[in-house]
Amino acid sequence: MAVASARHILVKTKAEAEKLKQQLEKGEDFGRLAKRHSLCNSAKRGGDLGEFRPGTMVKAFDDVVFRKKVLEIHGPVKTKFGFHLIQTLYRT
Repeated sequence: MAVASARHILVKTKAEAEKLKQQLEKGEDFGRLAKRHSLCNSAKRGGDLGEFRPGTMVKAFDDVVFRKKVLEIHGPVKTKFGFHLIQTLYRT
């Protein structure tokens, strides 16, 4: 069974997510931005969600983590929680 590790930044609006993505593209530190802006409890760990299996997260989130390129920053991805910027760290 597949396992992945990912980190994310969760914000309320698509505009805020896009602004943060631009900062990341300019070289800002993902962990620092997550600690400062993310609404998720994972913010204190720099957005790190640890390891999880398919079906653990909401579908839109899972689709990115288990199907898109590893180490790229994907998003904004909309879920019932808000808008995510997602980076899959590894997948087995």
